[in-house]
Amino acid sequence: MKGFTYEEQELMSIYDPGTREGLIANLEEMQGYLEPDEGELRELTDSALEKLRDTSDAEYERLALFPDFEG
Repeated sequence: MKGFTYEEQELMSIYDPGTREGLIANLEEMQGYLEPDEGELRELTDSALEKLRDTSDAEYERLALFPDFEG
């Protein structure tokens, strides 16, 4: 499993329904709503999705996906 950046983990924590496949689906759906000027968010989402697809369900279960609202 590739390491996720802090920004990727924060993004994933917002859209995480509790399963790896569900998170992938939510991120893909969210991308469909992005505007052309949101390229940075699209790149971040693409990177997270690529890593999630290479992550096993067991590895996903070990991720601590809790948003850091104070950071």
